[in-house]
Amino acid sequence: MKLKITFLGTSAAIPTIKRSLPAIALKWKGKIILFDAGEGVQRQMVKAGLSILKTKQIFITHSHGDHVLGVFGLLHTMAMLNRQDPLEIYGPKDVIELILSVISRVGHDPPYKVLLKHVHEGTIFEGEDYIVRAFKVEHGQLEAYGYVFEERRALGKFDVKKAEKLGVPKGPLWKMLQEGKDVVLENGKIIKWTDVVTPPKYKVKVVYTGDTKPLEKTVEYSKNAIVLIHDSTFDPTMSREAHEQGHSTSLDAAVIAKKANVKSLFLTHISARYDTEEPLLKGVKDVIENTYVAEDFMSIWIF
Repeated sequence: MKLKITFLGTSAAIPTIKRSLPAIALKWKGKIILFDAGEGVQRQMVKAGLSILKTKQIFITHSHGDHVLGVFGLLHTMAMLNRQDPLEIYGPKDVIELILSVISRVGHDPPYKVLLKHVHEGTIFEGEDYIVRAFKVEHGQLEAYGYVFEERRALGKFDVKKAEKLGVPKGPLWKMLQEGKDVVLENGKIIKWTDVVTPPKYKVKVVYTGDTKPLEKTVEYSKNAIVLIHDSTFDPTMSREAHEQGHSTSLDAAVIAKKANVKSLFLTHISARYDTEEPLLKGVKDVIENTYVAEDFMSIWIF
């Protein structure tokens, strides 16, 4: 298994009997990465069998309480569990200011490093085996972002004979080509990495929009994603209300997923008005068959 995605909270604004507030956990090679942290997220993690201490990063989409207030319970629980490893928290400026303000007023700093990082559009984290990119979304007047989790391009199969035939000398240039970088020879000839490396056939890409109106930008950032997790606060009959409030309908999400050639669409941030998934799915599967209404503790495995 490469990646496990667990929905820890799928409700919009207020919790219900069945749904807690927004939070999604990605388990990647022993590390846990959280996207949003609604109230009570640490309890949801315990119920889901996820180690709070293995949480490496938290990415917050915007400053509304249902997406960020769970951070403070997590920080306290990590301290009580004697966490030693640093914790990275990413978010818009107002989210970072809120976290700093609360930490300064609870009486003591966490006994581990909390690294707070402002989000901007583009690549915001680049590790050895995955990257996280942010893109601006529209949710009222707030600064808000969606996130793309993407596996770093694995080294493809390097064709030594092709490289030699093209005149690429053995050494650093071969390594650059294997890493997916184009090179320029001494004679000025440009060698593209795809000329000598077979691109990997499989690549993990997961997109989470947070709260947003439907946007063409989401299509751009979601191209060929394996999983798109999209705001679907309202059913298709309520598009006016959804857009006025900076949200999307389930049909909006399906149209975006179709345009982006997404493999599977998961609808989340579900209004408390819905007791069943039927209204949300009405006509939606006609647009994209692999559409699912997310539920708390639902998990997706990507191999």
